[in-house]
Amino acid sequence: MDCLFCKIANKEIPALVVYEDDAALGILDAHPRAPGHTMVIPKIHAENILDLHEESVGPLFRAVKETTALLQRALAPDGFTLGINHGKVSGQSIDHLHIHILPRWSADGGGSIHSVVSNPPRETLEEIRDKIVGGRSNKK
Repeated sequence: MDCLFCKIANKEIPALVVYEDDAALGILDAHPRAPGHTMVIPKIHAENILDLHEESVGPLFRAVKETTALLQRALAPDGFTLGINHGKVSGQSIDHLHIHILPRWSADGGGSIHSVVSNPPRETLEEIRDKIVGGRSNKK
């Protein structure tokens, strides 16, 4: 497999590692959008969150939490934006799941997750819910 992040996880090519455990690596983004912009990648190959084996989800998100705490202690940002680009249309440029951790500061010029896209639905929220749950409500 010719996957950049697999090669990084296997130590075949270097990266600036800020966190590592058995399941994941936290590496500084080569094209940072903020100081400390880090990506957490699973050590096993999964193209996206849906491809990641169920037993790997918890360890990956523990690594995200630990990496975020590390960045908080070291850089003292005012907040964070966490995100996954899933698929080319969303901006995923490497076909290996990676979770971005972007430290945020007041007046850094960034926006919230809500600023990423502006495509309000034409259907009602109830119609969309029904599509998602197959016409049955999850209300109790």
